[in-house]
Amino acid sequence: MKLRTFSLLLCGAFVSMIPIESPAESPADTPAFTAEGYRIPRTGQTFSFPRNHGSHPDFLVEWWYLTGHLEDETGARHGFQLTFFRRALRPAPEQTVDSPAFGRDHLHMAHAAWTEIDEKRFTTEERLARNGWDAGASTLGLDLFQGEWRLAARSDAANPVFDAFFTVKNRYRALLTFEPRKPLVQFGEDGVERKGADPAAASHYFTWTRLDVRGTLEIEGKALRVRGQAWMDHEISSNQLDREQVGWDWASIQLRDGREIMMYLLRTRDGGISPFSVLYWVDRAGEVTQVQPGDFTWRPRRTWISPESGARYALDWVLELRDPQTETRTQFEIRPYMDAQEHTGVLSGIPYWEGACGVYQNGLPAGKAYVELTGYAEALGNQLRE
Repeated sequence: MKLRTFSLLLCGAFVSMIPIESPAESPADTPAFTAEGYRIPRTGQTFSFPRNHGSHPDFLVEWWYLTGHLEDETGARHGFQLTFFRRALRPAPEQTVDSPAFGRDHLHMAHAAWTEIDEKRFTTEERLARNGWDAGASTLGLDLFQGEWRLAARSDAANPVFDAFFTVKNRYRALLTFEPRKPLVQFGEDGVERKGADPAAASHYFTWTRLDVRGTLEIEGKALRVRGQAWMDHEISSNQLDREQVGWDWASIQLRDGREIMMYLLRTRDGGISPFSVLYWVDRAGEVTQVQPGDFTWRPRRTWISPESGARYALDWVLELRDPQTETRTQFEIRPYMDAQEHTGVLSGIPYWEGACGVYQNGLPAGKAYVELTGYAEALGNQLRE
């Protein structure tokens, strides 16, 4: 298995499987498993929390993805990303009870990044390990670790308070507590978020769109109190793209009025946009409104060339769409706080851009966002079956 394939399918020992109960009759056009034996997301599944916040080792890949905006006690602004990935090395029926010190069934990758917005400083780190003593993900609930990095719920509540501890290189140490301010959202139709014409190109996609954050940050040993808001995705899949798709632009937008927008555009080889692209509004109560790709536009206004990877990223976007609250067309400008927010992919081999951004409407601050850009250094679809 190539490390690059692990990252493409992204963006403890596992013996006890989390059941996702199947409906009495499954859709005829969606197989239950891939040819390799990994489970495929299917409609009509029943999820039970908190256990489904945990790992699903019968699927090929999943990730838990945190991004957020913080302010420290001095008023300085910060952005952060913390992501835990799990990638199965063999399907569930072949997984065995491994040595706790060194597993053979799953690879775990973790990415962390910290942005000192006012200082224009971006720092990132990657980690990679097999399941066992150095990395793991519980099947019983939210409890993940990669070395000393940790993401774990404080209780077995369905909507729990949870904590994260992570470092970024030798400069940052963060201990953060997250409290959901809205219900957990499941994107997609009948529990499945389709990414392509291939029925296997789909995911189960859960999100907390607004989390209150508090905690401590150490910068080179200096301790600071921090507060802010975050976003967390948990996505479960066995395939993310069709062959004709080269990558995606993804955005999580938290507006000052208490609403959120999640959007992704799946870019195709011919320079077009896949019809499986989508945008969602989440209102103040957590209710979701889906918007089809023909009903919104995402337009970059300039490009930035990475001096590390050579990738040419399209940045500084205008999002135009209908506001379901006012029933009028509106525009948002999403501006990166700095251009150089690229993960260079030292371990994964796949560079991608993940950046903290401000959101503006009619020239005035309207919210904050994180944007992810993949497939700009190399078309991801080239490697999906490698």
